[in-house]
Amino acid sequence: MSESELKGYERTARAKGMPLSAWVRQTLRAERQNEPGSSPEKKLAAIRAAAQHRFPSPDIDQMLAEIARGYAQGLPD
Repeated sequence: MSESELKGYERTARAKGMPLSAWVRQTLRAERQNEPGSSPEKKLAAIRAAAQHRFPSPDIDQMLAEIARGYAQGLPD
């Protein structure tokens, strides 16, 4: 963060009558609440919609074995 950017945030906090640290916490909390899909209702609606679909899938032992193989191979560079 540049010095001028920091000074701008300090001015904004001062104009609201709060220390910079309090303004940052307040701003971060507000942003987190505005994230799309962050509400439990939206998440449950997405799960319910996905549960309506029927796709073929292997049994759990096969899926776990495939996951373990993927972990053993590691991430590509």
